[in-house]
Amino acid sequence: MTSPEDPLHAADTAAYSAKHAGRARVFTAARESQRARLWQRFTMASYLDENRASWDDRAPAHAASPDYAFERFAAEPDFLSEVVRFDLPLLGDVNGARGVHLQCHIGTDTISLARLGAAMTGLDFSGASVAEARRLSTLAGTPVDFVQSDVHDALYVLPPEEFDLVYTGIGALCWLPDIKRWAQVVAGLLRTGGRLFIREGHPMMWSLDEARTTDLVVGYPYFETPEPLTDEDPGTYVATDATFTQNVSHSWNHGLGEIVTSLLDSGMQLTGLVEHDSLPWQALPGHMEKGDLGEWRLTERSRRLACSYTLQAVKR
Repeated sequence: MTSPEDPLHAADTAAYSAKHAGRARVFTAARESQRARLWQRFTMASYLDENRASWDDRAPAHAASPDYAFERFAAEPDFLSEVVRFDLPLLGDVNGARGVHLQCHIGTDTISLARLGAAMTGLDFSGASVAEARRLSTLAGTPVDFVQSDVHDALYVLPPEEFDLVYTGIGALCWLPDIKRWAQVVAGLLRTGGRLFIREGHPMMWSLDEARTTDLVVGYPYFETPEPLTDEDPGTYVATDATFTQNVSHSWNHGLGEIVTSLLDSGMQLTGLVEHDSLPWQALPGHMEKGDLGEWRLTERSRRLACSYTLQAVKR
């Protein structure tokens, strides 16, 4: 053992101090990293809570709108939503498939898939939307099991690896902050050989500034970003006299490559990718006209812009 006066003791002390200072730095960095993760989780929860409140506020108005055609579902046993009718050529035969529709909103597409013979479950995080979907199921005489849950928690409320089909309708992914987590949920729900079918707004279309009514201008990120695009809008995308109080929403874009890569990394195999020059709502006011099946496309030279895409993949 060295004495305090011994040079070797000083060297030992310096080495000990350096070693433990390094440990302290590592510990401090770990604490800061944990604190940052907790803050990020809290912030994301706040974003999603505000989105949920916005959808809860708007679901009854959407259900009352002719755009969602509740009355036709009730009156016509073979009536299908315009979205699913557009999907049919690529969707193919789903009769007998066990399917789940993630982010199903008020259930019109889910019930349409059930009318095509699939045993469907619909999942949405908005309690008001799920209530309207259940009401529509009763009105339409088409049994569907609707479950209220955040899509990120789907594997906690639905049986894993038991579905033949995961379906996601248009206008869904933009409300999710992390496309990798979504892809893992999809893969977790599907049995081996099960299929994902998604039609979604094209990320190039999402990047355009819809407020620019004279020019097509890229105003928003094409790629996924940590921070959302935050919007405050007192209206909604259907014509209604309803007054809304929950008007803040948060959205994220996801590049096509990010979506495909996330699915591949989750054990999926891409089987189809088709881009379309149309989508079911007027995303760019002043630039679009309505055509067949309620689809909107650019009024001039519509082939300039991919407005939506259909992606299919199977679980390996």
